[in-house]
Amino acid sequence: MIKIGQKAPDLILRDQHNAEFKLSAFRGRKVLLSFHPLAWTKVCARQMQSLEKNFKTFDLLNTVPIGMSIDTVPAKHAWAGTLKIKSLRMLADFWPHGKIAKAYGLFREKEGFSERANVIVDEFGKVIWVKIYLIKELPDIKEIIQVLSK
Repeated sequence: MIKIGQKAPDLILRDQHNAEFKLSAFRGRKVLLSFHPLAWTKVCARQMQSLEKNFKTFDLLNTVPIGMSIDTVPAKHAWAGTLKIKSLRMLADFWPHGKIAKAYGLFREKEGFSERANVIVDEFGKVIWVKIYLIKELPDIKEIIQVLSK
């Protein structure tokens, strides 16, 4: 698993609008990589809605929140529409299957999806916070905002 202090593996993935997202393009800002196992599930939906609801707070904290899972771009697009996601970028780590989750040590081989986890990358591309949650546990958004506020 990725460790605090390590350089975050760069990633280039497509979001729900099929636009490219490259982690290294966001140097100078923090990035919250919010991994969720699968689209169209209850806890994952609440996790993404929480990021969307707090999008302006993240912006004030110089942070770009990103949701990501092993789902396809079309699935992410449809799901984002259903969830009324307007600002949050939701990345598709579909092919090669789970490549980014694997690079971060967060891929669950047995199930074929990522852990539910949050990784905060600082302005210089280093990991400053990592937390893995139980699959059915909703991450505490207040805890994440508190970490970013320090």
